Amino acid sequence: MTLTTVDGIAVELDDRLAVVTLNRPERLNAIDQTMMKGLVDLFDDFSYDDDVWAVVITGAGDRAFSAGVDLKEVNSGDQAKRMARSPNGGSGRNAFETILDCRKPVVAALNGVAVGGGCEISLACDIRIASETARLGMPEAKRGMGANFGCQMLPRIVPRGIAYEMLYTGEIIDAAEAYRIGLVNHVYPAESLMDEAIKLGRTLAGNAPLTVRRYKEMITKGGDLPISAALRLHVGPNPYTSEDRVEGVAAFVEKRTPQWKAR
Repeated sequence: MTLTTVDGIAVELDDRLAVVTLNRPERLNAIDQTMMKGLVDLFDDFSYDDDVWAVVITGAGDRAFSAGVDLKEVNSGDQAKRMARSPNGGSGRNAFETILDCRKPVVAALNGVAVGGGCEISLACDIRIASETARLGMPEAKRGMGANFGCQMLPRIVPRGIAYEMLYTGEIIDAAEAYRIGLVNHVYPAESLMDEAIKLGRTLAGNAPLTVRRYKEMITKGGDLPISAALRLHVGPNPYTSEDRVEGVAAFVEKRTPQWKAR
């Protein structure tokens, strides 16, 4: 097991599962520019790190996954020029898009409030699970902000009318409502959330890695294409011709656990 902490982010890597913790609990894990850049670098690295097969991301403490972009930083005079740039402009990548583009499956474990940019991080993940105390929402309409990523992703996850209502009103919903509308996959008692997240992460990391990566790229890049075009995509690794496909079939026939090599 390895544990590192940098840029307000803690990372634990154990048996091919990386657990990322947004680690500014005194600010409800609000996302400042240092953390934003750290997330970009981290998830870029995960995409090409052979020791990482799945990722879980959560927040430090028991109050918040993330309260969103650090509005104290935004309110400072030296941020005016940055905020004036067009969405996804400037020289750096956007952390939300980088998480979405990560080649490895990513699970968000929502341990508390996930609003604004914190909700957008969760929308960038493939699977969201929540504690019973979690609350989610996009309050940008109440702050004069824009939610550029969220207004594109939310209608792809929940019915469009519900996305409109959440974005237009800026109201926050609880975990039970998030589950009802399909925004989160599961809701657990707060004390068991991380156990369930780790269990799910280990399941993802234990399956054929090339197949899982192929699924992610096919779904991400083909989800909005006509089915005739989507079926002809050639993105991600090809599991059909891999050593792992030979191993997986042999392991099934021989009634043993497959030994994946990611090749």
